[in-house]
Amino acid sequence: MTLRIRITLLTQAILVASLLVLGVIVYVSLRSYLFSGIRPELEAALSQIESSLADPDPLIRQEALTRISPNLYAQLVVVIGEPEAPGPESIISLLRSPNMGSHNFSVLTSGLYRVWRGETIYQRASIPRDNLPSLNVQIMAKRLKAELLGDVRDLIVVVGRPLDSVNLVLSRWLQVYSVMAVLVLLLAALLAQRLVRRTLEPLEWVARKAEAVSQRPEALPEPEGKDEVAALVRSLNRMMARLEGTWQAQTQFVADASHELRTPITAILGHVNFLLRRTPLTEQQRESLEVIARESERMKKLVSDLLELSKSGSWKIQMGPVHVLTLLEQIQEDYARSFEGRIELEAPERLWVQGDPERLHQVFANLVSNAIKARATRVRLVARDVSAGVVIRVEDNGEGIPAEHLPRLFERFYRVDKSRDRERGGTGLGLAIVKNIVEAHGGRVWVESTMGKGTTFSVSLMRAAAPQPQLH
Repeated sequence: MTLRIRITLLTQAILVASLLVLGVIVYVSLRSYLFSGIRPELEAALSQIESSLADPDPLIRQEALTRISPNLYAQLVVVIGEPEAPGPESIISLLRSPNMGSHNFSVLTSGLYRVWRGETIYQRASIPRDNLPSLNVQIMAKRLKAELLGDVRDLIVVVGRPLDSVNLVLSRWLQVYSVMAVLVLLLAALLAQRLVRRTLEPLEWVARKAEAVSQRPEALPEPEGKDEVAALVRSLNRMMARLEGTWQAQTQFVADASHELRTPITAILGHVNFLLRRTPLTEQQRESLEVIARESERMKKLVSDLLELSKSGSWKIQMGPVHVLTLLEQIQEDYARSFEGRIELEAPERLWVQGDPERLHQVFANLVSNAIKARATRVRLVARDVSAGVVIRVEDNGEGIPAEHLPRLFERFYRVDKSRDRERGGTGLGLAIVKNIVEAHGGRVWVESTMGKGTTFSVSLMRAAAPQPQLH
């Protein structure tokens, strides 16, 4: 997931959380405000009913429940006796407001008993209706003493106000807020995406410029301004300047070393060629001198390539079809005399790969040399033609490599056992060079090893067709 997407999602998450918190706060506040206006209205209605019931005129007392607002519902209830746990049979309705018809408030009996004991309750209730859903109301109930039907009685007055208007206001508010919240989220997503894109554009520009820089460090063009991006580019340029000095020192050292190595290699080749042409030799001497000449030629080419690498920064690869069996036979011949163990070869006769023969010789010579240094007594060179290309394996029965070292084995200057590798002439560069050459061929290299049983290096290369014979 890119940084741009993460920032946009984080912004949206914060905005969603903020809208939810804001919505809850406003909803609770609005609901509290709407309900706060109901209580005074019910208290006023109770006072009005109490005043009507206290009037000496019997007619006014009988019409006490009809004198309140037509939007309110009222009922007079009497509880027979003083039961500890009154049931429905002990509650008798004396009067109802006309809009209630024959129905009663659905109030819990325990609530009415609390009122009968002198409390004033303020709670939710409902009124059943014929062929319609029950009507939700907010009620207030109070006990009072009044003369009714010729007797002075203890009564419970229940007054209720419908909650339809309150619920409608809250429902409409939720609908409007939800629509507005969705629109705000969509608009915020577009604005956040645009803002993040414009904010990250300078960093992406720096990344593109840095990617376009060649392997040799070069200064990046500095943008105008004094913002964070400009400071970053200036820091990168200062780092590039330090790298440039290191690059030049390294290039000069490699060039000087390559130049100095040419003279002794040329002298070795001259003397070997002289011995081969002008001196009577036995067959074994001639074979040894030919090996020295071939390896000297390869070293001379490596020195030239090293000089070329110091100038261009990349390996010079001359691709062409390479006969795998011939390549491995040369490796076998080079190490057969100096190796006390066995070097076995297993490769199809008609198997070719695409590559540079000198570079591939360098790869497998390095792997065989490592196997010998690992105290192997048996090395197998195995080539297989697989569906993905050609895989060449170098198997040995040496000491093996601990599993924790395998992931870093191809890093430059990394050595499994520094003291042991130093004794055996290792520098920590061989496998790094192997990996670079194989990857320059479009292949890959990997290793498998078990302590005490040996190591296997596998190299995957592109398959090639056999070259056509040249007609002269």
